[in-house]
This record gives sequence, C-alpha cells and structure tokens, in this order.
Amino acid sequence: MPRSTLTPDQIVRSAIALLDEEGLDGLNMRALGKRLNAAATAVYWHIKTKDELVRLAADAVWTGVDLADPGRSGWRAAAADTARSLHATLIRHPWLSQAFGGYLLYGPGKSRHDDHTLAVYESAGLSPADADRAAATVLTYVLGSALAPAALVSLNRRLAAGGPAAARSLDEAMGHAVEIARDFPRLRDRIETPAADYAATPEDSFEFGLKAILDGFEAMLGERS
Repeated sequence: MPRSTLTPDQIVRSAIALLDEEGLDGLNMRALGKRLNAAATAVYWHIKTKDELVRLAADAVWTGVDLADPGRSGWRAAAADTARSLHATLIRHPWLSQAFGGYLLYGPGKSRHDDHTLAVYESAGLSPADADRAAATVLTYVLGSALAPAALVSLNRRLAAGGPAAARSLDEAMGHAVEIARDFPRLRDRIETPAADYAATPEDSFEFGLKAILDGFEAMLGERS
C-alpha cells in the first residue's frame, strides 16, 4: 500500500491488533508494514518512532474505557464501574499495562479518563487535592491487578517461541519454586490450590480490593461530615 493511501488511523488500528497478538516486543515498523501490505517507509512517513506508535495505540485503547456518570448512579458506583471498565480493557490488551513501565503515555483518550475520575471523586465531596490522591490510588490498583494476567500472556508467548526446551526450563523453575514454598507454612498449605499457579490470584480478588479502597474513601468522607 503506497504511503499516500495509508492513514494514521489505519496504522494505529493495525498496531493495536499486532500488539494484542505479539506484545510490545513484536511491534516494529517492518512487521506493521507487512500487516498493512505496505513498505516500512510508508509507515514512517506518518509515524516516526515506535514510542510515538505505542503512545497513539495506547491512547486509542483508552478511548474505549466506559466512563460511568456519577450524576446517575452516585459517585461510588461510577468509580467502581469506571475502574472495572479500565481493568477489563487492560486484560483485553495486556501490553498496555506493561507499556506504563517504559513509555510516556498521554493523549486525549487518557486525559478524558483522568478528568472524569477526578470529577467522580470531587462529586463525592473530596477536595481537588484529595480527588487527585483517590484517582491515583485506584489507577495504581487497577494497573497492578492487570499485571499478573499480562505477565502470563508474555510468558506463554515466550514458551511458544522457545518450544520444548523452554517448557522444560519452566517446569524445572516451577519445581524449585514449590520446594522453596514448602519452607513457609502458609505457602505450603496453598501448594495444591489454584492460588499456587503462576500469576494466579484468588477468585474475585480484584473486586475485594476495589471494595476495600472505596470503603476507605467512604469512611473518610463519613468522618469529615
């Protein structure tokens, strides 16, 4: 495809699909050009660097986060629903939570989300400074909760690329991890449970943590009133 017929939107949408399939390490202009049936130089004509491409792809994904209206459901329900939507988005696009560690992510999509969450916590009665802290607390929690599934996707991708040797290496490492865990009583009790799986978390742990955070905000508001 000639560069004159490519559009930035086409490039970004293809980049998101490539990132979903191959992760951050699999994104490069040559692979993206092949996906678009275009030369890598045609991609460079519109988007100059991988950093810029990741930023644009991330911001496009952020626009898909549902923003619940506190005026209709109340601040707590809006905060919870918005956090759930962001969490679901991060699970669908595992590379996004990992991108926070190595890329500067900004744009209208992320700003739309950030401005909305500040409005939610201000509608609860928090001061602007405390709304900043509340929004940052929930964002950090949501990102952290999505890292384990993202790590599992990355690990499975590496195992698939490494073949039988990589699978054997993982089995050996997991065996060593189990032996170490046997020296610690609470970990030993959980060795035969689902929680012992790599990157596993107890069922409903995201909802448990989100409720605890919002309970804390609500208690703080109650004390002040």
